[in-house]
Amino acid sequence: MSRPQPAPPNVKPLCAVLYPADAPLAPVLESLGDLLSAPEHLGPPHPFDLTDYYTPEMGGGLVRTLVSFTALMPASHLPGLKHAAAAIEAHLATAGHRRYNLDVGYLDLGKLVLASFKARGDKLYLCDGVWADVTLRFAKGGFEPLPWSFPDFRDGRYHGELRAIRERLKEQLNAGAGESA
Repeated sequence: MSRPQPAPPNVKPLCAVLYPADAPLAPVLESLGDLLSAPEHLGPPHPFDLTDYYTPEMGGGLVRTLVSFTALMPASHLPGLKHAAAAIEAHLATAGHRRYNLDVGYLDLGKLVLASFKARGDKLYLCDGVWADVTLRFAKGGFEPLPWSFPDFRDGRYHGELRAIRERLKEQLNAGAGESA
């Protein structure tokens, strides 16, 4: 008979940071680093140009950057990570408006999962008001979007970075994962 086991630290935490191109990224990296571990991958800022959803709150000229972290974590940490990211967003807000939108999540060998406070039919409820959104899946050697994937994740602009992050995850898992978040 099998018994429940605690979730092992076998996923790579990451954050898709949405912010105005002229805003400094250092405060976000410092806060996320304190929460998780040292940033391992800091991708280039990609134009956030396929929707204007965040423009009323954050203004125009937005970019999105992917950041992954050195230490692995259990997938079960995702709800706490989402709440901590929301606190960072609030702390860095100006006049009640977010300057940074932190889409925290994780990468495992088969998928990219982002945390959300928004319910939707394709998301899985975890706990504490947090849903898991499977954003991309890894199959046949590459990342594939799902019908509900965000437009900028759907168009492939992050796929090369995510493959590199996935390769680092494989190396860590093969080495025994080492330290965890």
